[in-house]
Amino acid sequence: MRHVRFRDPAGAVRTGEWLDDGVAFADDEYDLSEVDVLPPCEPSKLVCIGRNYADHAAEMDSDVPDRPMLFLKGPNTVASHGSTVTLPAGKDRVDHEAELGVVIGSQARNVPEEAAMDHVAGFTCVNDLSNRDDQREEQNWVRGKAFDGAAPIGPVVADPEDVPDDARVQARVNGEVRQDGSRSQLIFSIPELVEEITSYLTLEPGDVISTGTPEGVGPLSDGDRVEIEVEGVGTLEHDVRFP
Repeated sequence: MRHVRFRDPAGAVRTGEWLDDGVAFADDEYDLSEVDVLPPCEPSKLVCIGRNYADHAAEMDSDVPDRPMLFLKGPNTVASHGSTVTLPAGKDRVDHEAELGVVIGSQARNVPEEAAMDHVAGFTCVNDLSNRDDQREEQNWVRGKAFDGAAPIGPVVADPEDVPDDARVQARVNGEVRQDGSRSQLIFSIPELVEEITSYLTLEPGDVISTGTPEGVGPLSDGDRVEIEVEGVGTLEHDVRFP
């Protein structure tokens, strides 16, 4: 099942089921044109993983890390399916990064690898938008990774059993395929990531682990339409604009 948060025609926020041509809540069904699709969860933070695909590390002329590289994005970065993200002004390069997102279902601290999936509510799509101009100039990546709207997520949270172990992870810009990878290519698996992260900090319900991006990251231009597709989840769509 794919779970969606949306605002219905009366203005009420609902959590329902994503259908092929709309959404459903209780006995009501709505066409997508009738509702506002909201981010599928409300994270207190996104924990993002750097260089978790060997081919992406290579394209960035970087080494594969010997332990997961972690950085944070705050709630201000979350943007929804169908939104238009305003990118930082005056930058030469802001890239798309298609990622599989892991949505946490229950509070997690010091979780061993073998129990990690007990704390996972499901999976979603993430675009880890990256302002390369500033990312190259700083170590903590706040300007590069944590600007407003830097993490479009959605459109749904899919149940774990509905997302294959080798789920395809793809990015398209204006219909052109830019990235085409697989969950099976992750250097550090989802259980390994949960164990590592929770040994340092508590994951709360609704938090998201953004598991890293395959090769093919590239720059965005004003007015581009971005699609992030994860097999079993669906397709996150949003536009970008430069002010």
